[in-house]
Amino acid sequence: MKIGILAVQGDYEAHAETLTRLSVEGVLVRKPADLEGVVALILPGGESTTQMKFLREEGLDKAIREFAGRGGALFGTCAGAILLAREVRNPAQESLGLADIVITRNAYGRQVASEIRQGTSKLGQGQLEMVFIRAPVIADVGQGVDVLAESEGRAVLVRQGKVLVATFHPELSAETTVHDFFLKLARNGH
Repeated sequence: MKIGILAVQGDYEAHAETLTRLSVEGVLVRKPADLEGVVALILPGGESTTQMKFLREEGLDKAIREFAGRGGALFGTCAGAILLAREVRNPAQESLGLADIVITRNAYGRQVASEIRQGTSKLGQGQLEMVFIRAPVIADVGQGVDVLAESEGRAVLVRQGKVLVATFHPELSAETTVHDFFLKLARNGH
C-alpha cells in the first residue's frame, strides 16, 4: 500500500518517518501525476495559504478533489485540516471543501497556543498525545462528521467518510495511534 504525502511545504518529512516506522511506503506528492498508485494522501501542517497557492498553480487542487471522488482517503493535519475544510474563517481562505467542518484561524492570538496535551479519543488507545503548534480550531462540524477526539471541550480529530482531520500534529508524537487509524481507513474505508 502506497500513501502519498503532499510535499509542498511544511512537516511532510515527519509523516514520511512515521509511515516508515509502520512499514508503509510513503510517496512524496508534488504534482498530479504523483497521485497515481497511491490509495491515500496526507496533507501535512505548514502554512495553509502557501500550500493552497501551490495546489492551484500545479493543478493539485483539482487532482486532490478527483482523487477523493474516486474514493481515495485523505488525512489533513493542522494546515492540512484548513485545506480540507468546507469553510475557513478569521481570515477567510480558499480550501478544498472535502470535509464538512468550519475552521477558524488567526495568527494574532485566536489559534491554540503551542503545547503538548493528553486527551481521550474514540480510537481505543487510552490517553492520546496531541502536539499543538498554533493550531486552527474546528468551530463547527456537519451532521456526517464523527468527532474522534476532543481537547478542552473542542473537537480536534474528526472523520467524515474517508477524510480524517486533526488540528494537532500526530506525526510529532512517538505514538502511531492516529496514523494506524488512517491506514485502516485507507485499507477498509472505515
